[in-house]
Amino acid sequence: MAIPNSMEELNRQAALLGLSFPCGAPAVLARPCGLGAKTAPNRLVCQAMEGCDGTPEGLPGELTRRRYQRLAEGGAGIIWFEATAVMEEARANPRQLYLNQKNLDGFRRQAEEIRENAFRTNGYAPLIVVQLTHSGRYSKPRGVPEPLIAYHSPLYEKNAPIGDDRIVTDDYLDRVGEALVNAASLAAQAGFDGADIKCCHRYLNSELLSAYTRPGRYGGSLENRTRLLRESVEGAMQVCTADFLVTSRLNVYDGAEYPYGFGVNPDGGAAFDPAEPAWLLGRLSELGVRLLNITMGNPYVNPHVNRPFAVGPYDAPEAPLAGVGRMLNGTAALKKSAPEIKLICSALSYLGAAAPQTAAGYIEAGGFDFAGFGRTIFAYPDFARDILREGGMKKEKCCVCCSKCSEIMRAGSTPGCVIRDKAVYGPIYRTATGKR
Repeated sequence: MAIPNSMEELNRQAALLGLSFPCGAPAVLARPCGLGAKTAPNRLVCQAMEGCDGTPEGLPGELTRRRYQRLAEGGAGIIWFEATAVMEEARANPRQLYLNQKNLDGFRRQAEEIRENAFRTNGYAPLIVVQLTHSGRYSKPRGVPEPLIAYHSPLYEKNAPIGDDRIVTDDYLDRVGEALVNAASLAAQAGFDGADIKCCHRYLNSELLSAYTRPGRYGGSLENRTRLLRESVEGAMQVCTADFLVTSRLNVYDGAEYPYGFGVNPDGGAAFDPAEPAWLLGRLSELGVRLLNITMGNPYVNPHVNRPFAVGPYDAPEAPLAGVGRMLNGTAALKKSAPEIKLICSALSYLGAAAPQTAAGYIEAGGFDFAGFGRTIFAYPDFARDILREGGMKKEKCCVCCSKCSEIMRAGSTPGCVIRDKAVYGPIYRTATGKR
C-alpha cells in the first residue's frame, strides 16, 4: 500500500484491514498545553532523530546546527533534542553528541540558538528536551561494536553471540544511573527545558525492561527491571529545579515474545499487553512525571513496528497501517491508565498529509496529548508551520518512508532526507551506501 496522504485514502486503506482512524480539526494542534510550570506553545513535537554529525568532543557539528536551525524555524511546540550520551563508552558512534562538564558551554549555545531562531521566525520558542542515553547493546564509541548488554538475547545476537564479559554488572548500572542524573543537572545548567531519561529502542535502559532472566537488583521482577529508569528519574528530579521537566522516551512494547520482549504476555504470544507498561506509568506518575514520549519496537531489528515503511530492509509481516494503528491505539490505551500524564504519540510519518487530522482526532478523543513526528523532520522540517498557518501538510513535502535515512545510519554515516534534502544528503547517501 502507498502512503495515504489524505483522510479519504487513509479510510479506504484502513477499511481493507478492518481498522479505523479518527479525524479531527488540525486547529486542535495549535492549542498550548501546560506541563507543570512550563507551557508548550502547541501540540506538535519534533522527535529525537539522531544525525550522527557531532564533533569528536561530543558537541553539535555543522550539520547538527543546520538541522536545529531548520527545526527551530519550523514552529513545533517541543523539540526533542537527539540522543546525547552520558558516558564516553555509551556513545552509539564516534560522532554522537556527548554532554559533559567540559563542553557544557557548547550545549548552552546550541539551546540559545534554537530559541533565538524560533523567536525570530515564529515569535515564540519551543520547549527543548534533551535525550540522555546509554547505547548499551549498540555502543560504538570508536566506530566498531563495543556492546554493553543487560543479558543475552538470541533474538538480537543470533549467530554472533556476545561474550559474557560484556554483560554489565549491577555496580556498573549504579554508575550509569549516576551519570544520567549528573547529565540531567548539566542539561538544566545548559538551558534545556527538560531531560529525557531515554528508555527505548533496546538501548541499555530499555533492554533492562525485559531482563526477566537477569539476577540481581536490575533483573527478574518488574520492580527490579524498571529500577534504573525509576531511580534515574527520581534522582534527576532531586538535583534539578521543580520547573525542569524530567521525562522519558519510553518503549512500551518490544514486539518480541517473553522472555525477550517488554509489553507482552508472559504466557505466550507477541501481541501488545499493556499490563506492565501501565504499572510503570503509574509509578512514574507517583514520582511526579507529567510528560512521556511513547514508542514501540526496535529500529535495528523490527522497524516495521516503530517506523512503518513503504520501502524497507525486509518484507514486513504486516501492513504498515497495522503498525500505525498498534502505536496510536496502544498509546491511547495507556492514556486511559494514567490520564494525569501528558503523552506524545509516534508513528505518524507514514500517514503523510493525513497525519494532522488523524492526530487531532486522537487528541480530541483524549487518546494522547501531543503529535510526535520523527522521520518527517528530516524531510519536512517546517511541517508544524504549515499545519499551524495553512491547516495541513503538503503532500509534496512529506516523508515518503523510503528508509534511505536509515540506510545512511546503518552504513555508519550521517542520516538525513535523500529525497527532500537532496543537495546535502544525496552525496552522503551515495558515498555511504554505494547506491545512486
